Amino acid sequence: MKKTYRIEVDCANCANKMEVAAQKTEGVKDASVNFMALKMKVEFEEGADPAVVMPEVRKNCKKIEDDMEIFL
Repeated sequence: MKKTYRIEVDCANCANKMEVAAQKTEGVKDASVNFMALKMKVEFEEGADPAVVMPEVRKNCKKIEDDMEIFL
């Protein structure tokens, strides 16, 4: 399953760090961040519940860049 989320981030480097943090989150098969469009596309692993995984993605991204936001 793939979903797209609106994000808020200040710089392209921070967006890249968010992408890496999201990819390392359990339940995420792949993630990509488009800084110019302010969007994050997340592909979830088989059987993963986005409602459970995305708060973890947000938490992991905030560890790296606390000034970012993912609108769930």
